[in-house]
Amino acid sequence: MGAGRVFAYGAAAGLLGDLLLGDPRRGHPVAAFGRAAGSVEQVLWRDHRGWGALHTAVCAGGAVTLGALAQRLVRPSTAASVALTATATWAVVGGTSLAREAGAIGRALETGDVEAARARLPHLCGRDPQALDADGIARAVVESVAENTSDAVVGALVWGAVGGVPGLLGFRAVNTLDAMVGHKSARYRRYGWASARLDDVAGWPGARLTAVLAAVAGDDTKGAVRAWRADAAKHPSPNAGPVEASFAGALGVRLGGTLSYGGRVEHRPVLNGEGRAVQVADIERAVRLSRRVGWLAFGAGAAGALLRGALSRRPAQRSAQRSAQRSAGAS
Repeated sequence: MGAGRVFAYGAAAGLLGDLLLGDPRRGHPVAAFGRAAGSVEQVLWRDHRGWGALHTAVCAGGAVTLGALAQRLVRPSTAASVALTATATWAVVGGTSLAREAGAIGRALETGDVEAARARLPHLCGRDPQALDADGIARAVVESVAENTSDAVVGALVWGAVGGVPGLLGFRAVNTLDAMVGHKSARYRRYGWASARLDDVAGWPGARLTAVLAAVAGDDTKGAVRAWRADAAKHPSPNAGPVEASFAGALGVRLGGTLSYGGRVEHRPVLNGEGRAVQVADIERAVRLSRRVGWLAFGAGAAGALLRGALSRRPAQRSAQRSAQRSAGAS
């Protein structure tokens, strides 16, 4: 079986596994990677970009190498190859946990329990929950659902379609490193620079695909495209901008504005200023849109992997045909 089919079958099984099982409460592979990366940081940390780049290379390179070795080891067996791809896909995507956390916050807000919603918000994003009222929490959840649809689902599927298991593990490693050291704190401003820039590069294709699919799958395609074109570039993140703007337009809501991270206040531009303010009911709408985008991304990735496999076989087939013709002529 070709690599394209292995990815298609394995990724489908992995996404179904995520849908049925979600993330384990203990022993998650991404958490294990985070602990390993933390140990590497303890050894390498210096307030210097070069040491940070070495940290990124060791951790992300180690994940890619591990994936490549595992993929090569199981290559002789189609069943083992599909199983490995399924396991890797389940390990790196987080669509079900994203939906569960967002839904839990939404239900707390629906019952008027703002304190419970504030308590759960850190499970979803890094905002300062005490600075937010119910509407602010709802907006933070919708923005996080949009961004994490790209980071936790679509981006991984894109790189899995391109690079198989090494692509899946490598993308998740880069994304995790950015979350750990890529923020602009005093400790990581220089040390985390390489992780943040690599995450921007790795996340670029997935973010654009997410924005396109949100426009296709949302309630207002024209609004999504309009918001993306008008507002995405205003966002400080080159990848979150297109995703959040497209989600805002697709849902008909207004995102962005003032927010607080770790005591640091940011005044971000408004995305889709023509939309209305986010309401609690929009959390569930954002979750449904995220799920549709995730499955469409799987379809696009599987189709791309199958097409690439078919195109790569053509030269080999033509070469075999020419060799057969020469052999027939010689006889």
